Amino acid sequence: MVGRTLETADCVAEGAAWLAARDARLAAALELTGPLPLRRRPGGFAALWDAIVSQQVSVASASAIWARLEAAGLTEAAAVARAGDEDLRACGLSRQKMRYGRALAQADVDYAALRRTPDDGVISILVAVPGIGRWTAEIYAMFSLGRADVFAPGDLALQEAARLVLGLDSRPTERALRAMAADWSPWRGVAARLFWAYYRVAKDREGAR
Repeated sequence: MVGRTLETADCVAEGAAWLAARDARLAAALELTGPLPLRRRPGGFAALWDAIVSQQVSVASASAIWARLEAAGLTEAAAVARAGDEDLRACGLSRQKMRYGRALAQADVDYAALRRTPDDGVISILVAVPGIGRWTAEIYAMFSLGRADVFAPGDLALQEAARLVLGLDSRPTERALRAMAADWSPWRGVAARLFWAYYRVAKDREGAR
């Protein structure tokens, strides 16, 4: 059974209010961030292909590569499946990412069915595709499917924000943060948005000094 999804800013606000009432530390963070963004994105092949392209490169590099892929008409599954190495390499892709892109294009993921699949099932289906790890699958579930109770504890920004907001001595590991996030269910996806928003506030403050 699919749980709550975040469809509007009001959904996010409802989750934020629940979190603030549950934990004073989250309430204090929310006062600094203000209203949290919905951050919904389109789903489908292109969303996951974009995530693969973005792995282990800077935001600027990923944007440049994606722009070249768009210009070459290589953002849809059929086009990527039949593209030659030279075509993909010309867009700035490594051999590994070419392999991952083709694997995704040939995986025949039923993206419409994912919307009706429970969270754990979505993650399991996506991580079975070469090049898609748990972080990528969780991000897809959160932003392309709007799942309200999915968290991405492997994200370094979330880990650092958790350290700051929760007053921890060190950045929590993925395993530790996943355990902590259980307290924020059924709004873990909103908690992630709160931590990301707080991370940006904290980094802006550091830059001002």
